Amino acid sequence: MAFPTDRPRRMRQSATMRRLVQETTISTSDLVQPLFIVEGLKIKQPIPSLHNQFHLSPDMAAEESRRLQDIGVPAIILFGIPDSKDDIGSSAWDENGVVQKAIGKIKKAAPEIIVITDLCLCEYTDHGHCGKIIDNRVDNDSTLKLLVRTAISQAAAGADIIAPSDMMDGRVAAIREGLDSNDFSDTLILSYAIKYASSFYGPFREAVGSAPSFGDRRGYQMDPPNRREAIREAALDIDEGADMIMVKPALPYLDVLHEIKDVFQCITAAYQVSGEYAMIETVAQKGLIDRERTMAESLISIKRAGADFIVTYYAGEVAQQINSGSFPW
Repeated sequence: MAFPTDRPRRMRQSATMRRLVQETTISTSDLVQPLFIVEGLKIKQPIPSLHNQFHLSPDMAAEESRRLQDIGVPAIILFGIPDSKDDIGSSAWDENGVVQKAIGKIKKAAPEIIVITDLCLCEYTDHGHCGKIIDNRVDNDSTLKLLVRTAISQAAAGADIIAPSDMMDGRVAAIREGLDSNDFSDTLILSYAIKYASSFYGPFREAVGSAPSFGDRRGYQMDPPNRREAIREAALDIDEGADMIMVKPALPYLDVLHEIKDVFQCITAAYQVSGEYAMIETVAQKGLIDRERTMAESLISIKRAGADFIVTYYAGEVAQQINSGSFPW
């Protein structure tokens, strides 16, 4: 009998050996934690649609940011839920808006943490769409002016990175010009260059109250069957001045993430969105999967596909596991 000479199992025979030859790793520096900001003081209210995630008032967001900084999470991304909304989302660029107030408090409490601000109007409009409505549809070019005002307001409040997620054409160029002409040339842009019109956003929309009051967002977010279009979107945003780009959602679009990273070789993030998170949590609560290993496996797959960093609701928890040595990989 001829025995095999090539035996890959030799490299799998112990935990130490597997760790020695491991190709992909997750570190605390790969993680970005989303925070949901509401008006008020001393508010830390559980979000029903997102297990173990909270609505935080600016002071509590600062406290949580300090905790995240202390355990090694390098960045947070802020989503605002204002008390008042209107048809153009004007509270988004209010210098006393909920996100703007939170940035100031966070910068004092956790000066080393990177503050990313999501730039979109859907959380601020009374109709839930991502821009100005004209003739019953989102008008691209008039929306750009509102996005620029919001970006400048966020940068003035102290945001390190502006992350436009609206999917309006030309918004990166408009935001870059607006920032540069207002002395914010050092403020980075992380573009949601590839944002699909996904059903995986459901829990998030409940968390921020941003479900559209009519129609849907398929007229401006990407169509899920399309891959080549993602390359075009990324190329446009990079040419317009994006410092980094993002693929959203993550797990259903790992092929797109891999190709984008391979083609452009730029800093590329991925967002493990609310529906991905909620599926793991819901199935784990039923006892059908190992929660910690499934959480870890989902993140390692995103990193393996090409993400330089991952926006995930697990960021704080995973950082603690990494620090304690209990993260599986």
